[in-house]
Amino acid sequence: MISLRRNWKLASAVACLGSAAAFIGRDGLARAAGVPVHFASHQLCSATFVAGLDPTQFFDEAIKPKLGPLGGLLRYTVDRQHQEVRTSLAGLIESRAVHDGPFGCRVLHPGREARFFRGEADDLPPATAALPPLSGPDVVAPVNAALADALDHAFAEPDTGPRRFTKAVVVLHHGRIVGERYAPGVTPATPLIGWSMTKSVTNALLGILVRSGKLDINAPAPITEWSKPDDPRRPITPDQLLRMTSGLSGGDSAHTSGFSTIFDPDTQMEYDMADQSAFAASLGLRAKPGDEWRYTNCNFVLLSRIIRNLAGGDANAARRFIARELFEPLGFQHATLEYDSAGAPLGTIHLWASARDWARFGLFYLRDGVTESGRRLLPEGWVDYSATLTPPSAEEYGYGAGFWTQRGGSPAGRGRIAGGFPPDSFMAAGSQGQYTIVMPSLDLVIVRIGWSYTPNDDRVATERLVRETIAALPSR
Repeated sequence: MISLRRNWKLASAVACLGSAAAFIGRDGLARAAGVPVHFASHQLCSATFVAGLDPTQFFDEAIKPKLGPLGGLLRYTVDRQHQEVRTSLAGLIESRAVHDGPFGCRVLHPGREARFFRGEADDLPPATAALPPLSGPDVVAPVNAALADALDHAFAEPDTGPRRFTKAVVVLHHGRIVGERYAPGVTPATPLIGWSMTKSVTNALLGILVRSGKLDINAPAPITEWSKPDDPRRPITPDQLLRMTSGLSGGDSAHTSGFSTIFDPDTQMEYDMADQSAFAASLGLRAKPGDEWRYTNCNFVLLSRIIRNLAGGDANAARRFIARELFEPLGFQHATLEYDSAGAPLGTIHLWASARDWARFGLFYLRDGVTESGRRLLPEGWVDYSATLTPPSAEEYGYGAGFWTQRGGSPAGRGRIAGGFPPDSFMAAGSQGQYTIVMPSLDLVIVRIGWSYTPNDDRVATERLVRETIAALPSR
């Protein structure tokens, strides 16, 4: 019976891939087939060796359900001695991901197996002006019963239907933690995947480059492949990449989810390509730059390469720049940004950081790009620029420049306001319910992290968390 069931699952999965071949071609099918094993090896490696999570639980909660009919066919091994993870899909396709020290985990593609970390020679010196932690090592209990109830509701699972898997909530009011909660196995020091909240951190790195005079956000983006005068992509600006209005014919990350993502070019780029920015830079246009809003991760892959190049041109230089100019001044204590095999930071979806680090990032934007020690990192006006609505996104999403925004009167923003978000709020947001919500008028930041399968990235529960938190705290 077990053998028959396994063969039925295999036949179903093969049928799914086979039916797709007629639409996406052999090369596209090969990339799609590689996505599940590479996704699983990479994420399981990061969860195990970056975050210190239990690999079995993480696989069952955060990997297997996302792979649909292929999830039951995937096998994995975790090698703690060599800090690597190997995966296999029905014994036909394999992947290997390794932990590369402070560069996080990376899938090893043929011919791209070099490590970036060289041991002690690459260790960064301790921060000279690191901020003290937001609180001690113990979990901060909610300041009152109403806030405790709000956190209870954020962690409660539905009686039926998809799971929420909330892992962490941190509430920061007037610059201090007034309540937090963590799932079993997660602590205030546990790095957690931010998914597309990472894009908002890329926004900050670009702001630092703008303030230092190294980047003009409104000039043509410095992409070598587009440098010919007659290239129609040459006019694309970093601003248009940040706002998802570049017109590039990449994937459509806003409209794909679950098993279907393996056929999306964005997902294939992220998990089956060693040099992600080379693929993104090779794309043609589907619309005139500035005319169309399309949420494609290719935009932020190119922005990440720009950051690497302006920081010194290789992975080590980029890591030192990011640590020196952002992570250390903000007092991040448990953050790891991962890199692709070409040495570009994965500033799209691959920052692992503790919920307190994410809260500190929200506080940084709440304070207009000024650190808690009073040091300005972002240009004056950059935060308002980031939260300003991008008009082509208004109807369905309400997107700014690397942040989602309730400002500007978009239908999407009005919907979130009706759900409880303040009108001046904006947020870093990621797949499956990752949120860092910044509310300037209330001097409030709420971080919620999990791997949810509830609808719309657990939006309804998150709106309830915002409403109940606001009601539980004094207005001043």
